[in-house]
Formats: sequence, structure tokens, C-alpha cells
Amino acid sequence: MRISTTYLCVPVLAIFIFACTAIETKVERPLKIALEDFFKNPQKTSYRISPEGTKFSYRAPFEDRMNIFIQEIGSQEAVQITFEKDRDIAAYFWANDNRILYLKDSGGDENFKLYGVDIDGKNQVCFTDFEKVRTGIIDRLDAIPDEIIISMNKRDPRVFDPYRLNIVTGELTMLYKNPGNISGWMTDHEGKLRVATAVTDMINTTVLYRETEKDEFKPIITTSFKETMSPHFFTFDNKKLYASSNLGRDKMEIVIFDPATGKETETLFANDMVDVESLSYSKKRKVLTMAEYTTDMVNFKFFDKESEDMYNRVKSELSAYDCYFTSTNKDEDKFLIRTYSDKSLGAYYFYDKNTDELTLINAVSPWMDESQMAAMKPIKYTSRDGKTIHGYLTLPIGLDAKNLPLVVNPHGGPWARDRWGFNPEIQFLANRGYAVLQMNFRGSTGYGREFWESSFKQWGQKMQDDITDAVQWAITEGYADKDRIAIYGGSYGGYATLAGLAFTPDLYKCGVDYVGVSNMFTFMNTIPPYWEPYRQMFYEMAGDPVKDSVMMAKISPALHADKIKAPLFVAQGANDPRVNLAESDQMVAAMKARGINVEYMVKDNEGHGFRNQENRFEFYRAMEKFLNANMMNQE
Repeated sequence: MRISTTYLCVPVLAIFIFACTAIETKVERPLKIALEDFFKNPQKTSYRISPEGTKFSYRAPFEDRMNIFIQEIGSQEAVQITFEKDRDIAAYFWANDNRILYLKDSGGDENFKLYGVDIDGKNQVCFTDFEKVRTGIIDRLDAIPDEIIISMNKRDPRVFDPYRLNIVTGELTMLYKNPGNISGWMTDHEGKLRVATAVTDMINTTVLYRETEKDEFKPIITTSFKETMSPHFFTFDNKKLYASSNLGRDKMEIVIFDPATGKETETLFANDMVDVESLSYSKKRKVLTMAEYTTDMVNFKFFDKESEDMYNRVKSELSAYDCYFTSTNKDEDKFLIRTYSDKSLGAYYFYDKNTDELTLINAVSPWMDESQMAAMKPIKYTSRDGKTIHGYLTLPIGLDAKNLPLVVNPHGGPWARDRWGFNPEIQFLANRGYAVLQMNFRGSTGYGREFWESSFKQWGQKMQDDITDAVQWAITEGYADKDRIAIYGGSYGGYATLAGLAFTPDLYKCGVDYVGVSNMFTFMNTIPPYWEPYRQMFYEMAGDPVKDSVMMAKISPALHADKIKAPLFVAQGANDPRVNLAESDQMVAAMKARGINVEYMVKDNEGHGFRNQENRFEFYRAMEKFLNANMMNQE
């Protein structure tokens, strides 16, 4: 069963393949857009509709930190209810008609605490104010207004126990003591804890099930972690499970799984090209609504005509954008719609099903002019060993699409993927005259089990070859100037940057490593304690420091700094729990010892990626200057 944890991802802002010859260029160069416009906080975002359907909530900046506001539908006035100044509110939701719950960490340490506040800003409280404890949400219990089920690694930093939390009294009740190997929990439609996922024998995955909360959990299926039967939610009679599964097949399909027999009983939807992993339903009507899958772009399979008709009705007015129904009230007659495209962060709309009215609420970044943004075109190429690799090419508008300076941008994860859509980094680089190439190298998710498994123990090897082959494709097709190629990435993309400079030293003019792994040995020794159940899986996917020591020494860029010729810029958060500060420290030290030009930026109040606005500005200013000096021969 494939684990769902994405180990290193830095969040970033994915059916047709466009032939390369169809990419058009514009005749006018856009104005140089202020760096801050790309990377400042949204004007308003993360809209939610209240359960009774009369109010909006949203996040907006207050002293450069994202806080929560409440607004009556139809009113232009809003009330600010949180006043956080040190860190953005990471996530929030309506607990009931009168109370909001939200998550916030400290300095990027990812030890999220759960807070509550009334919608008038009163009665603010931290429910999980425990040192070095991470809180997660298992079930919001929409039908039980004053309770919620959460997870915490309070008892043991390596494992998460489920708790029922009373958000009025703050009382916490442990629902089950994690024996040490359970990595996930799931409730039924009545909020009863009935499914758990466990790591067994250090490498396999077992789904556990119980009929009632009075029963003990019992295993219903055990698989290799390479196979997946991942439950989404119970059928509406609370007897079977809707799940994504690739048992006995390459691609993930939406199935019904019977816990009584431990067998799949029906396949609901499959796609030959990619995995189908997402499934949605109507809580009020108790019907499946749609499945989501991503080829080069997002696609939907509708199971319910009412949902499909409503989507088509909205799409008829917003045809230029991807449209997502992001929030609804408990009566499901009022909806919030978020739009996206490759050239826009989109906007929020309010749809009233009773009146059939679609109303613009707010653009996320109204200062951005879509006409000045570059198109993100899907591409594909063949790797040196015959695999089809999909990706995206963004060309600066107003320049001939040939012999351009190119920034290669491998994604984080590595078991994640790039998607079509607005990415401020990509648009910023394109606005500065760079072509940008992204690729879903082997191991990228969504393309089936074989493609994923082909990445095992291939860090710095075949995975890196896929990146190198993308560069050669761009040069051969005439898009890229072979003497002006840079590589930039975050997290695993940072590792790929260092590997690219070390193992193909003549390919790149310079590189930018953002919170990237440099030494596989030290990285494995400093993983967060709650990754411990996955350690053996990670050893099989990336490498065992003992059994694969020769390979890991071979693929650790910090141990090959003597091969690097190109200038390097490194950025790191001091509190990063995934890729520790030592990863960047040792890489910089190794470079400086050889007298190679290396710039180093460390932020003491950041973790795995820079979240605070002023730090983002400083990082991208430094990156722009670095790229200009090394790619454009200008400061």
C-alpha cells in the first residue's frame, strides 16, 4: 500500500499535449512587474461559507500576516477576528455557526497548535498548547457542533493518538491508544472512529477496521507499501468503503471495498492514462458527486447529474478558468467557487442555487494583469531509456521562442508532481525574460505504480537523468541557449539542483538550492520523529544508509562539492524539521572550502520554505540578482 506522506514537498502553485510548433510568441514585451506583486500576500483568500449560509469568512493580511475576517453576505463590511503578528494562520474552518478553529505553528517548526475563536473575535483559546506537539484534524464532526476529533503526538513524538475535543470546555478524551504503528485514522458518517492504517513489519501497510467503537481494531487487508487501498470515506450506510486502489493493477481506480470480506466489490471509475485519487460527495443528499484526476490538466468524472449541471452552469460563465466548488452551507444551496488558470490566481464567486445567480466576491490578486502573464504549455519528451516524461514549458512573452536563457525547475517531493496553473515563481521568471521548464520526472505521482517505483533508489541517478534529458530536449528544440541554463528547486528540487551542479557540472551556468538535501546520510539521521514508522519504506525508496552506503555516498552532492564549477545560491529556514539547517550548512562549507562562489541566506524564523512575506521578498530579490549576474551578465 503506497504511503500518502509526501516527504519533502514545498507547496507550490497541473488533456491535451500541445505540439511544440504550436507555441506562439508575442510581439510586445510586457512591462517589468514589481517583484512584490508576484510574492506579496493575497488581498483576500481562503473563503469559507458559514454552516447556516449567511456569512463569509476569509484570510487577509494584517501587519503582513494572514488573519481571519468575517463578513455578512451582501455586506461590504468585515470584522477581523484574529490578530496574529508572528506567523500566518495556516488553515482554518467553521466549527459551528459561532466558532472558528484554526492552526498555526511557530517559526516554521510545523508543530501546529489548534486555536478557537468566536466569530465576534472573543473567547480566543489555544486547545493544544503543548510544547513540540503537532496537531492534525481527523474529523470536523459537522453534525456535532461542539466537538471535533483531532490527532496529536503528545504522548509519544513518534506516533499520533486520536482525541475527541470539546471546543466549549477544552476537554480532551483519548479515543484509542496508538500501539506505535498506526499512521492514519478515519471515521464513519456518524463520527465514529472505525478505520485505521498501520505500518506492519516496518515495510507493509495494513488497514484495520471495527464494527463499533466498542470493538477492537482488526486487520482486513495487508499489502506491500507499493500497493494502495486508500479509503476515502464510508458508503452512506456506513458498511463499506469508497477507496482509491491499485491492487493488482498499475493505475489507481475508484472502488468500493467491503471490510467484511477484505475484497473490492466494484470499480466505479478508472482512467487508462493516470491515477484517479480524489472522490467527493454531498453530505446532505448522500450521493457521490465527482472524481478528480489530472492528466496535463485537471479533469472531472461526474456521478451525479445535479452536480454536473451546476458545474456546467458556472463553467458557462467562467469558461476561461478551472472552476472548483470550495465551500457550501449545510443546506447545500449556497456555494463558493474558486477559479484558476495558468495566468491568474483567480477569484472567488458566490453561487446561489435558489436564484441561479453567480456573483463575483473578490479577485485573489487584483493587481495582477492576466494579459501580461505567460502561457504554461504542456510538453512531453522521451527519456534516454524510453520513458515518456510530461512537463510544462513557460516562455516569456514578447521574445522569439529560441535561444532563450532557461531556468530548469524540478519539483519537490520527490513523490509529488507539477500541475498546470498559476505559479508566481514561474511568472516572475518569465517576466524577467527567462524560459522556465518543469518536468514530472520518474517518481512523480499520478502516473501509475510502475512510473513511481522506477524512481526507487534513483536519487541523483535516473531521476536526475530525466531532468538532464529535459534540458537537452529544450536545447534540441531550439528554445534554450545551451550556454545560459540555470537550475532552481526547493526541497527535493533543491537536492536536484545540487545534484545537477555536481554530476553534470558543464550543463548549468548557476544554481539556486532552496531548503534542499545535500547529504543523504545526515538527512536520514535527522528526519522528524513522526516519520519513524516510514523509515524502512524510505530506505527502500531512497536508500539504506548501511546497505546502500556506497550508492548514497555517490549521490550526496555535499560529498562531491569538488566537482561543482558553477556559482551557487543557497536559502534555508533555521527551523526546518524536514531538511535540517545542517544540510545547507555543510554544502556551503564544502563550497567555500574550494573557493567556489556561494551565497547563503538563512532565516531564523522560517522552516521548510519561507512563509513570511518580507522573507519571500528578500529571497526572490537575491535570486533575481544572482540569476542576472550569472545568466544575463548584469547586476
